[in-house]
Amino acid sequence: MRKRWPFTRLFTVSFTLITALTVTVFIFFGLRIIDRFFSYYVDKVHEETQHMLVMQAAAHYKMFGTWNSYDGAEIGAAAKLSGDYFTLTDNQGNTVYTSEKDVERCCANRNHMYTRVTYPVLVEEQPVGELTAGYFSNHITSPEADAFRGSGVSLVILAILCISLSGALVSILFFYRLSKPIRDIAATAKEISKGHLQSRVSIKSNVSEMHEIADSINALGDSLLNQEKFRQQLIVELSHELRTPLQILINQIEAMLDGIYKADKSRLDSMHAEIARTGELLNELEDRLIYENDTFELNIATTDISTITTKVALGHEGGFAQRGLEFVADIEPDILVDADSVRYAQVLINLLSNAQKYTAEGSISLSLKREGGAVELIITDTGEGIAPEVIGNINSRSVQSFKAVNSKGVGLYITKLIIDKHGWKFHIDSEINAGTRIRVIM
Repeated sequence: MRKRWPFTRLFTVSFTLITALTVTVFIFFGLRIIDRFFSYYVDKVHEETQHMLVMQAAAHYKMFGTWNSYDGAEIGAAAKLSGDYFTLTDNQGNTVYTSEKDVERCCANRNHMYTRVTYPVLVEEQPVGELTAGYFSNHITSPEADAFRGSGVSLVILAILCISLSGALVSILFFYRLSKPIRDIAATAKEISKGHLQSRVSIKSNVSEMHEIADSINALGDSLLNQEKFRQQLIVELSHELRTPLQILINQIEAMLDGIYKADKSRLDSMHAEIARTGELLNELEDRLIYENDTFELNIATTDISTITTKVALGHEGGFAQRGLEFVADIEPDILVDADSVRYAQVLINLLSNAQKYTAEGSISLSLKREGGAVELIITDTGEGIAPEVIGNINSRSVQSFKAVNSKGVGLYITKLIIDKHGWKFHIDSEINAGTRIRVIM
């Protein structure tokens, strides 16, 4: 199993490793740059010293016209102070003076290779000899040069460490501001997981993603709290709703057992009605729980909704006729829509059943037509209408009371859930005692 680290520890370890790696890389390249600059500086010092040696030799020859009296001991000693050595020869190749005796073995550092450069000694543009200068590359015996290199290295290391320290301080401050809301969010999520559904997180952060996470946690808490309230309310109200028909059945059965009533057809019909009402309550509850928790799935396929609409309309004609209601159906044929045929039929049945149940007199109409690039289903009735607060609850998908499971509000609520799942549009226009017009746009 993969090891999990707290955010604080993970950040600390990651930051330490990244900082150490960065400092190492910067120091490495910084020292390389210092070495390059120091090497350039050393080469310039040696070059100037060598030119000075050539000029001094040429001045001697110009003054005396010969090399016989040349003594380079004094100038050779001065040149040695900067790590320069030389050999002076005449035009015949004879050595006039040399300070290079055994010099190639004087330096133990292998990186300081002994390098020799030959210059002609000119007097009035005529060669009078050659001066071969030698020095150890990237090395100079001058204390000032050593001080220069040492101070350069120290400054580079100090600058890198200061930058790293500043970066560490800024990162720690940023980490603290970043981690605090994360800790608050984690603490609230833990409280909610323990059942403290009233816990909410409030953060102070300029990071928009943090507020999005906090809002999601709060929305989760609200959803769980509403579900818990719904569950508790459901248990209480369900027990209340079921107690009444069960108590009636118990009373009638006890009366029959005691000989008070006879088990005749009217008594049994009454008991059957109470059992049927109890079954209806349980069916409504099952539908409500399935749709409320959004646990139903759609089987989408290309569906001839004209045929389905016609069949459902024919199935309701008898009920409308029994209530003395005029029913008009205007269904355009051969309309194909990507839909779940069973859920679409359920939507249509809910809407027509509500229209039949809550229309005492007048008419009900059903229309299914193509409108532009969409399909429009319209059901209109002249019934008692729907209260604005019920429509508001349906549109906002707020929790309906279980006591109203037999109301049109819950039927329309479930209908809207199915329509939303399809991605269709749903509109209700209603006026109390004047009728209702419902549109479904597919």
